Amino acid sequence: MKQRHTDMGLTDSAIYRSVGVMLLCFLLLALSPQVRSQSGDNPLPTIGGVGGGLISEQQESDIGRQVMMSIRRSAGQIEDPLVYDYLSAMVYRLVPSAPLNSRKLTLVVIDSPDINAFAVPGNIVGVNGGLFLNARSEQQFASVLAHELAHLSQRHFARRLEQQQMSAPLTIAGMVAGIILSAVTQSDIGIAAIAGTQAMAVQNMLAYSRSHEQEADRIGMEILADSGMDPRGMPEMFEIMMRQNRMQGNRMPEYLSTHPLTQSRVSDTRSRAEQYPEGEFADSTEYHLIRARLQVRYARSSQLAVEAFDSYLQQSAAEHENAVRYGLAVALINDNQLQKAEAELRQLLADSPGRITYQVTLAEALMAQERFEAARQLMQSALERNPGNYPITDRLAAIEIAAGNAEQAVNYLESLTREHPSREYLWLQLAEAQGMARNIVGVHRARAEHNMLIGDLEGAVRQLRQAQEKLPAGTPMHLVVTERLSEVSSALAERRRG
Repeated sequence: MKQRHTDMGLTDSAIYRSVGVMLLCFLLLALSPQVRSQSGDNPLPTIGGVGGGLISEQQESDIGRQVMMSIRRSAGQIEDPLVYDYLSAMVYRLVPSAPLNSRKLTLVVIDSPDINAFAVPGNIVGVNGGLFLNARSEQQFASVLAHELAHLSQRHFARRLEQQQMSAPLTIAGMVAGIILSAVTQSDIGIAAIAGTQAMAVQNMLAYSRSHEQEADRIGMEILADSGMDPRGMPEMFEIMMRQNRMQGNRMPEYLSTHPLTQSRVSDTRSRAEQYPEGEFADSTEYHLIRARLQVRYARSSQLAVEAFDSYLQQSAAEHENAVRYGLAVALINDNQLQKAEAELRQLLADSPGRITYQVTLAEALMAQERFEAARQLMQSALERNPGNYPITDRLAAIEIAAGNAEQAVNYLESLTREHPSREYLWLQLAEAQGMARNIVGVHRARAEHNMLIGDLEGAVRQLRQAQEKLPAGTPMHLVVTERLSEVSSALAERRRG
């Protein structure tokens, strides 16, 4: 498992802060041909100005696509299927209670230990890995997601733009740059780097108004309550953020830079939450397992992570003991103490035989020992009980790649890309597996889909043309590739027209 060398718990985000200005420059100069042509004959559209009004849902969708392309290009993401699968399950537990026009969401997990979450046009919802570290309960974690879903449902982004329509016009490029910087790094760094008269417009655009925050608090708590979760998790999470803000002094947490928080607002949400009936709100085991997994990821070293979880277990009444034991097992894998990790995981599975997180992690331990057949049997058995499961199928693909069974890996990865076509890293894995299988046409097709997701339409066209040249004319696959090439070429021509 990939590891970031930071402390356990609250961690240093110096790497993210240091790339803020470079990221902004990249976004403004290389986001897409549209951005590069801003000073030419086809300037980007402006939002706002006299006669502006609310931007359309189609414009929001277009902004969302650019945001995701930029995140895929520029922001480190957590690609761990176990983390993504948990986040997806939690979001879609909340979504039925959210007053959204469309319930089709795109989710992203940014690889940063800082507290942050964001919702942007196009129904994109993202969290930092650090939200798991700092939310001590699932109720607190869910409260942040519910708050962001409330912002989406009320179209606060569009309403903010309407409010500043008399200010200097704001281009799509400026908006996307501001959104990305808000999502993945300290927004004050991003604002300082924005040149010219757009700086204040982007600053205003990023900061939700007090009334929007209060509305999102109210609707977010309704979403929590309707989803069977505790609305009291929201003021609890706000209090955690306030404490972190006091501890960090001049360095405001990312989330608070765009979601202004005052003591009176915390008090208001506490008072409103107390109006809901009291009840028993138990956290899921899965939340604490994923939280432990990410605590290991952001530990300064795997050895320190082992020592920390081992110390927790020595306490007479360790809270969430199974999650602590799981965290120890993940830390042991990272520290190459594989037999100890396997023993811990087998004991956890004995207590909870069907838990997918334990099974997938045990397969990781077996793979690290190059016991591919044992890992394969474990995952195939798990897949029979959980057909189509994302983390299990992903692990099976990894096993087959490691074992040199390229064609079987291709089968698993093609299944995953059909189910999760927007997960760009899956297309790269498929390209690798196709290369191992000596299917050059398959390599070109997979790379083309990856290029599409990151906004490199020229690269996608090149890949598809190379695939087309290697196929006999008139064959079914030649027709498939030709049709896709036509689609991508049309999209590229439309983008060049501005």
